[in-house]
Amino acid sequence: MQLIDTHVHINFDVFEPDLEDIKNRWQQAEVVHLVHSCVEPKEFPTIQGLADRFGNLSFAVGLHPLDADKWTTTTGTEILNYAKSDQRVVAIGEMGLDFYKASNQQQQQKVLQAQLEIAHQLQKPVIIHCREAAQNLKDVLELFWQKKGQVKGVMHCWSGTPEETQWFLDLGFYISFSGVVTFKNAKTIQDSAKIVPDDRLLIETDCPFLAPVPKRGKRNEPANVRHVAEFLAKLRNVPLETLAQQTTANACQLFNLSLNI
Repeated sequence: MQLIDTHVHINFDVFEPDLEDIKNRWQQAEVVHLVHSCVEPKEFPTIQGLADRFGNLSFAVGLHPLDADKWTTTTGTEILNYAKSDQRVVAIGEMGLDFYKASNQQQQQKVLQAQLEIAHQLQKPVIIHCREAAQNLKDVLELFWQKKGQVKGVMHCWSGTPEETQWFLDLGFYISFSGVVTFKNAKTIQDSAKIVPDDRLLIETDCPFLAPVPKRGKRNEPANVRHVAEFLAKLRNVPLETLAQQTTANACQLFNLSLNI
């Protein structure tokens, strides 16, 4: 069996003391590849170093919506140049909209638009973060699709309703579920997970955040993506091996991965 964790942040300091042990655990859990997300471009050299250290790690470059105020006149060029500089860059992101506590909604939309332009230019998928902003995000994407053309990508750590899920499926997106789907009170997310077609489903940890049951409350790590897979397999009434095979194939398709096992 092979699993791919499609969203990690193992560059965070919380992992530094025992990263080799963490790697051993994800290997034992049959996690064969990681896709490392990027909060802001200054992380790029560190993430690149992790890819040098761990052969089965691809990564993205982008600016998170909660850091949208850090966007400058040179940020777009920086992201573009980083993305072109290393063939292991498989996506632009994470980008998106987060209106949960934000007062800079227009700035977030401007930064999202700019990064969509980069992804479209490079023909790379996008990793989308969306919180309390599904309608606004849908509007931005639909307008971009009409004016520029479609960009493929994934709604990461998805927590939307089934109706919202269908919006983004209709736009061609993959939907990725994190440990949140395993939480007892996550009925809406579980309902959404039931309607995603087999060929659009992805799994992730978003580590170090949001550890799944039975690890909830602890530091999350890539090995725990297996718990997400096990839960989704039961929820969707398929064997774990089937779900693993499908989500791994989907990740390879979206991010153009060739597994080096």
